[in-house]
Amino acid sequence: MSSDFMSKEYFLSGQGVPFGDTVDADQTVLSMRTVIDKMPGGFFIYRADGNEEIIYANEAILRIFNCDTMEEFKELTGNSFRGIVHPDDLDEVEKSIGEQITESKYDLDYVEYRIIQKGGEIRWIEDYGHFTHSELYGDVFYVFVGDATEKRKRQEEEKRREQLELRNQIDAYDKKLEMINREQLRRLELIDGLSIDYESIFHLDFNEGIFHPYQVSERIYNSFKDKKYELSVFAEFLSNYAKDWVYPEDMEFFLKAVDYEYIKEQLSGNKVYHVNYRIVKNGEIEHMQLCVVNVGNVRNGSQVVVGCRSNDDAVRHETVQNRLLEEAMIQAKSSNKAKDVLLANMSHDIRTPMNAIIGFTALAKAHLKDSEKLQGFLNKIEDSGQDLLQLLDDMLELSRLETSRDHLMEAECNLHDIMEEVEADILPKAQAKGIRFSLEANGIVHPYIYSNRDYLMQIFLRIAGNAVNYTKKGGEIGFSVVEQRASDQFAIFQFTIEDTGIGISESFITHIFEPFEREKNTTLSGVRGTGLGLSIVKNIVEMMGGTIEVSSIFGKGSRFIVTLNLKLQDKGGRQKELPLIRKEHHTEKGKILVVEDNRINLEIMTALLTDAGYVVDTAENGSVAVKMLKNSQPNEYFLVLMDIQMPVMDGHTATRKIRRLANSTLANIPIIALSANAFEEDRKKSMECGMNAHLAKPVNMKELLGLIEGIA
Repeated sequence: MSSDFMSKEYFLSGQGVPFGDTVDADQTVLSMRTVIDKMPGGFFIYRADGNEEIIYANEAILRIFNCDTMEEFKELTGNSFRGIVHPDDLDEVEKSIGEQITESKYDLDYVEYRIIQKGGEIRWIEDYGHFTHSELYGDVFYVFVGDATEKRKRQEEEKRREQLELRNQIDAYDKKLEMINREQLRRLELIDGLSIDYESIFHLDFNEGIFHPYQVSERIYNSFKDKKYELSVFAEFLSNYAKDWVYPEDMEFFLKAVDYEYIKEQLSGNKVYHVNYRIVKNGEIEHMQLCVVNVGNVRNGSQVVVGCRSNDDAVRHETVQNRLLEEAMIQAKSSNKAKDVLLANMSHDIRTPMNAIIGFTALAKAHLKDSEKLQGFLNKIEDSGQDLLQLLDDMLELSRLETSRDHLMEAECNLHDIMEEVEADILPKAQAKGIRFSLEANGIVHPYIYSNRDYLMQIFLRIAGNAVNYTKKGGEIGFSVVEQRASDQFAIFQFTIEDTGIGISESFITHIFEPFEREKNTTLSGVRGTGLGLSIVKNIVEMMGGTIEVSSIFGKGSRFIVTLNLKLQDKGGRQKELPLIRKEHHTEKGKILVVEDNRINLEIMTALLTDAGYVVDTAENGSVAVKMLKNSQPNEYFLVLMDIQMPVMDGHTATRKIRRLANSTLANIPIIALSANAFEEDRKKSMECGMNAHLAKPVNMKELLGLIEGIA
């Protein structure tokens, strides 16, 4: 800003010394400048031409622009009026100032505009300015400004409130108008609708004493020839109509319903009322409905529209619906009864092994010093635990199969291998009971197929396992398969399992695939089982698009036939799982990292592995396990046993992070999943994230130790 703006020459230009000859002019100018600098409001002067250079600004201007020094203010604004005004407001501001000067050169011009403070905040300014001519500086504007941001906000808020109030008034008016239009439209639609749905329509004007038949059915068309009639004619018509058409039992009721006084009474509190009655048409009863509508503004129904239509379809539909509802209620009661039976069977099959576990645990505590008895009790506790686990697995498997059909993951399979595995499982059990078991697989022409190997194994093992359970010593079980070529890519395989067991009664065979259904329960038959096996088998077979048939002769044996249409492989081959990595350098049992968030599970696993001779380190979640491995020495751990569901970081995520470790030895450490998620898709997820194997909880220690030995 110009240093000589407040000089004596400028301040006194064209004037005498304002305070007398005795006052020092320089001192007076300095005092005036001090006063202006300290004013609470902003004040500045700028040239009216050129770049509109600012030649003076007081200290309040610095505060308004959030500047500490005049140098900052100059840099922020370019020391011009154009730099003060927000770019988007400049043209409009200068236009407004020019117009105001033209209209009145003696008044202050007034504008409001935005500025951009140092720091970027936008504020609103009130500008009171005046144009003048100075012999020293030429044409200039001197301007008084104040911060109008809060005022602007209040104005905008007031404007919003006014707009909202106006909007509410408009909405209220629109609603009222809409209600009026809707009422009028409803009346028009009602009359229009009657003309479509009703075979006869009449308009009655009780004040004028006339009626107008808008539309009449063929049955009564000849009764009317003109457009308007006296109400007495309408009364006579109704009387004749009742005699000719209305069902005798409904005649008195009908005539009362169409009486003028009765109509007025009904419409005094309602706009519409209906009358249902019956007529006799072609010797058969048909249901009709009379609709009476008040279309006038008088509460007693001085003007009404009467419509008559057939209601036969609706009545018959309602009758059908009532019958269906009754049948549904009967079925619901039956379902509730079946549910009660199901819950009773579940309770029995769960409580039986639980009772054994609790009972033998109490006996074990009482005979701690008798090792022989203690071992026997523990064996029975273990057997009961396995029974309970099998029941849980079967219930989960059945629930999953019944609620979802999207888990059929197919892969390359070899039917010969599957049949051999079934034989390897069933044959020892059959021999232990003195039962002859035979396998006939010569009918397989194309053993290489695409299917779900685990599901196929479940089907065959569950059916054959039942055959072993329900066949007595000296009996026979046969398992055979026949292939029928369906096309170049598919073949139909028929698997037959038959036995010479106790058979199934004719009354029970229709319930054999229902959950928890057994012809004799565990207590009566002496055969342990959940009663869910065949339900699971049927669900699997149907999910694979196949069929299962059963035939039986009570006391002589049963035959199950499973038919599946399976896709053939173009080439032979088996899908192999990710192999466990063998560590040849381990000559002694090494250290295992067990990752488990449950303290009880961690304690059990640590104790079992320690008893087996391994050193065990533990981690409570996947994040801790990753850090421990990352900070360990290569080969410090030779194996990780990883839980899946854990807080902070789950097992799948932890495994992916381990596989991405920079040290290749640590990144390739074998990892075995130990999870309560035991389905095929769970095992697949573990393989996909980089694990080497997946075992279900509760862990079979023999199986686990076998896997560990394969690594160690």
